[in-house]
Amino acid sequence: MDEAKRELLCAWLTKAANDLKNAGIVSEAADGPLDTAIYHCQQAAEKVVKAFLLYHDREPEKTHDIRKLTVQAMAFAPEFKEHLAAASALTPFAWEFRYPNDFAETYPTDEEFNEALKQARAIYDFVLSLLPAETHPAQEKSKP
Repeated sequence: MDEAKRELLCAWLTKAANDLKNAGIVSEAADGPLDTAIYHCQQAAEKVVKAFLLYHDREPEKTHDIRKLTVQAMAFAPEFKEHLAAASALTPFAWEFRYPNDFAETYPTDEEFNEALKQARAIYDFVLSLLPAETHPAQEKSKP
């Protein structure tokens, strides 16, 4: 793999790792807003699947639909099928708690957040297991 591609993949994976790290930091703060933390779970999963597609020379479309991206990734690794339910569950967190709605302010519960973090970490770890170690983020940059 050429250096430019390796750097691009590492950048995407580092951003995904940082989203996981942010989700953890925010959720552990005494007054940490879980609506922000759960958004970072969604973003981590989205970015890591997009990195996988880039590794396979597929330019990911501009979408927050992790399920759609996961279906595309299945063409290269059918094992992604095991993560379709998590991808579907995480997708709405790109918008569900990010904006006020017409009825009431909504926030995720601790249980919803913990499940989202678990799912995002599972997708992140799975994708990293499929990509060469040379593309992985440096540990000192980010520790999900």
